[in-house]
Amino acid sequence: MGVRITNRHHFLAVIMGTWLAFSAQATSVPDLGPLPPLQYNKTKAELGKRLFFDKRLSGNAGIACATCHDPTQGWTQNQPLSDGYPGNGHFRNAPTLINVAYKKVWNHDGRIGTSLDDMVREMITEDYIMNMDMRIMQERLKQDPRYLQMFRDAGYGEPSNGKVRQAIPEYLKSLTSRNAPFDAGTMSAAAKKGLQLFKGKAGCIQCHNGSLASDGRAHNTGVPENFDIFLNPENHQAFIAFALFQGIENQMNLKRDPGYYNVTMKQADMGKFITPSLRELKYTAPYMHNGMLATLEEVVAFYNAGGGKDRRKSPLLKPLGLSDDEQRDLVAFLLALSGDPLTTAEHVWQEPYPAEYATIEDWKHVRN
Repeated sequence: MGVRITNRHHFLAVIMGTWLAFSAQATSVPDLGPLPPLQYNKTKAELGKRLFFDKRLSGNAGIACATCHDPTQGWTQNQPLSDGYPGNGHFRNAPTLINVAYKKVWNHDGRIGTSLDDMVREMITEDYIMNMDMRIMQERLKQDPRYLQMFRDAGYGEPSNGKVRQAIPEYLKSLTSRNAPFDAGTMSAAAKKGLQLFKGKAGCIQCHNGSLASDGRAHNTGVPENFDIFLNPENHQAFIAFALFQGIENQMNLKRDPGYYNVTMKQADMGKFITPSLRELKYTAPYMHNGMLATLEEVVAFYNAGGGKDRRKSPLLKPLGLSDDEQRDLVAFLLALSGDPLTTAEHVWQEPYPAEYATIEDWKHVRN
């Protein structure tokens, strides 16, 4: 026998109370918060800094890690698709390296989830990125007396591949947000309104939560494809090289970035990408894994419309109904997650390198 409720207002209160309790449970996610301090060895980080800006770590001695992760461009490249190894293009936007040491998975598709050591190895050795045989890299480093001393000072002994993969991550720990208004408690009135929208009406916190403002999970938001990947031969050849290595079938006919699919090989994960951190957005336009949204205003408008069109789009995305003023407030809050640019000598190697190796021009037509 059911409980009889004779008071209509009491009935509504019971229903609303139940709904609110369910809603709170369903949306229980970590709150936004400050980044915890990272401890790192400064001597090892100094070695990692020199390595990061050294073009000799690439096959043709023409590009460094810093080529695609430029300190003056938010430690990314301010263009939709990153440059690839000379003679190639790329098929994704270069993510910022600020706060990268806090992550648990790396790359837009999350295909590396073990350590930054593995991330560094992939970036150096992939043929469409830096195209370096690490045995050759090791010998190049041994020919530089400055490196011999820096490796010894860091407690690494003589230069080796494994020690490079330790020193660069140690350096990356130094690239952390500083003095963001959100952390410093100096947000504008508009940004404070935007924070309330972020947590409430806009629902951004469902996926953008914790100290990085990212849940570290893969979602499909319907971001439109960047067809420059498939129409530009240099970009496309990098995409094909990636797809072949990952074991993705029918790669010659594929006209979309598979995203998280290449990790699981499940069709349900096609077009999913790891939620990016929202920190330092002020410096890192354009946005999304393929650079398809040029400004933060475009990003907010995209989500206000409920994301893009994709039959596998996350059910979390719905039209938000934000007014123009609310969208501006939300942008103000997103900008408040950006701090000081990391462009001083503390973070950027500014000394010259010895010129043992001339850059190999047009390496695809070199004759021995």
